[in-house]
Amino acid sequence: MPAVTAADLSLPPPGEDSAVVAARVGQARAVQAERYDAHGLRCNAEADGTLLETVAAPDTAGRALLTEAAEKMKLSARGYHRVLRVARTLADLAGDEGVSRLHIAEALSYRRLHPGMAG
Repeated sequence: MPAVTAADLSLPPPGEDSAVVAARVGQARAVQAERYDAHGLRCNAEADGTLLETVAAPDTAGRALLTEAAEKMKLSARGYHRVLRVARTLADLAGDEGVSRLHIAEALSYRRLHPGMAG
């Protein structure tokens, strides 16, 4: 399995106009509301693990990265689902239909930035 590159972990360019960010967040929230409407939910944060496995299933490379990271980082089920939830949100913010290795890598990078987080 190839190592995560610096490009995989790069964040959006700094200095984005707040109105642009707000519009992107609004669009992501609208996509989430539509996705979860039939489940009586509003957003990724409200989705349980079973539903996340469906709506945030990563591509093959993303699944491999997540599996490897879960083993190395000793993620609990809660931590695993938290990574999926964040990756799904990142994909929504990017306007991507699916969760890719890039989204998983970025979600994992946030866990490393906050090592005291449970899970």
